[in-house]
Amino acid sequence: MPNKKANITEVVLRDGQQSLIATRMKTSDMLPVLKLLDKVGYSSLEVWGGATYDCCLRYLNENPWDRLKIFKKHIKKTRLQMLLRGKNLVGYKEYDDSVISLFIKNAVKEGINIFRIFDSLNDINNIKSSVEYVNREGENSQGTICYTTSPVHNEKYWITLAKNIEDIGAKSLAIKDMAGLLRPNVGFELIKKLKKNLKIPIYLHTHSTTGLADATNLKAYEAGVDNIDTSISSFSNLYAHTATESFISMIYKDSDNPFDMKLLTKIAEYFQSIRPKYIQYEGSM
Repeated sequence: MPNKKANITEVVLRDGQQSLIATRMKTSDMLPVLKLLDKVGYSSLEVWGGATYDCCLRYLNENPWDRLKIFKKHIKKTRLQMLLRGKNLVGYKEYDDSVISLFIKNAVKEGINIFRIFDSLNDINNIKSSVEYVNREGENSQGTICYTTSPVHNEKYWITLAKNIEDIGAKSLAIKDMAGLLRPNVGFELIKKLKKNLKIPIYLHTHSTTGLADATNLKAYEAGVDNIDTSISSFSNLYAHTATESFISMIYKDSDNPFDMKLLTKIAEYFQSIRPKYIQYEGSM
């Protein structure tokens, strides 16, 4: 059994709600639970980036920067994390390096500590400048491999890509399995090999869409992965992620569990209470 607290990133405020209610959760519905989330002891909270920036502006009539300021005000102990599309930032076209540099500088100023930087086609040239600018600001530049399966995308391909990401200066590596394609035993072997070949920490992000996520996360943990992404139970599974409480229960006995399950239940009950407000956006309906 583990003798130290597992590193878990809670994604309910970004990818959890993005996956299940089309990113429509309002800041006002996040605010009451922020201090509770801060008490859990997560390694980080994913709170920004991805589609949240777009949806704040397009659908919610909110300023995404104001949302980030609210997170920073109420979350004092837990690192804040965002998803960044490399040269596309949080948009849909390539931006000049001067824009990328300024965006990252201001995101750090408003509280972001970990930048998960990816390119959907695994073009390392599209993440290189973002890694450089995050490093310049003294925060965690997390280079990302977007996992998929094909005759080309084999173990050798992933290890080479991961080494290249480390070589451009990334401070950590994320395996981003957007479609839930990473099989448990394949994930176990891949993480074992990556741990042998890399010096930087490895994070795993996988979705429940195919039903593999729980087993894949457990095998990744057994393989020595440094961090696992989960989403609180009331915003988990389906197209989202392994439930936070379920993952914790997989790896700890009740007698050695360092997480307060009553606190997690309180958080889950809060999100359960607000979810019906967004039922029209439910992708499972």
